[in-house]
Amino acid sequence: MKHILEQLAEERLSYLVNGHDLRQEPQVGDLEVMERKKKLLEKRKIEMIKAKAKAVIDYVQVEDDGTACIRYIIHFEYLYKEQDDSLYMEEQIEERVAFVYDQILIKDQEVIKKPAGFSEGQSIIDYSQEEREAFGRAFQYDRLGAVQYAEKYWNKRNPAYKNFSDNCTNFISQCLHAGGAPMRGHPNRGSGWWMKQSSWSYSWTVAHSMKMYLTNSKAGLRAVRVKSADELVPGDVICYDFEGDGRFNHTTIVVAKDKGNMPLVNAQSYDSRMRYWSYEDSTAYTPSIRYAFFHIVDDTTKE
Repeated sequence: MKHILEQLAEERLSYLVNGHDLRQEPQVGDLEVMERKKKLLEKRKIEMIKAKAKAVIDYVQVEDDGTACIRYIIHFEYLYKEQDDSLYMEEQIEERVAFVYDQILIKDQEVIKKPAGFSEGQSIIDYSQEEREAFGRAFQYDRLGAVQYAEKYWNKRNPAYKNFSDNCTNFISQCLHAGGAPMRGHPNRGSGWWMKQSSWSYSWTVAHSMKMYLTNSKAGLRAVRVKSADELVPGDVICYDFEGDGRFNHTTIVVAKDKGNMPLVNAQSYDSRMRYWSYEDSTAYTPSIRYAFFHIVDDTTKE
């Protein structure tokens, strides 16, 4: 069964790299994603010169009629050549489910994870002047430390933290903390930015809450919202509202810039490394997508 999945992946990669026709009709969503990826590369004037995929089967369940439901993880690697002939590699990991009957692939699709949210009763609470002053000590953001953490853990989970099925914002919080950003606000889950043992603030784990925290924080972890992606540098954060409905549902961290001075990002949930920031090649992308670009700044608050 594994060879069927890898053959399908190889055909899709050949379509991206060489433009070869697909023998196996892809799911409509997959075809749209591949077309967007090709157009994005053309717009960036980037050439995909090599691609490969490796599948790992998670579990197989055989139905009464003999149909096998296969849950699997596939790791894609894309090697790109930029305009100055420099090379870099993007990596993505997808969770997928396939249905196979009598060695024939019936259906194959990505597992869509529902973004984490919070109920109407939960809110982001701004901090009083007294709390800000009590927090006190200044810190200097270690961008290299944050990026190194993002590179180390983009496709695995740090056992020192509680992790979730939708782990994107939790991962970015861990990166920021590795860069020296101090926790604050415990034990109020609606206040500050923190994770301690079996409890955490909404801003630590929920994409929309982190966006609101970065917008409003006046001490500790602070950020300035900028207008465009090219203003960001490694260690900065991008928040995504895929549907454009005002509720942000994904977060990434900038780990590098391409030769066009645009960000490349790492993320979890849909584990990705050195991915182009716009996410136009994502199944979650819609034409209504909105972004919030945050430049993390040093905290100069004095005791």
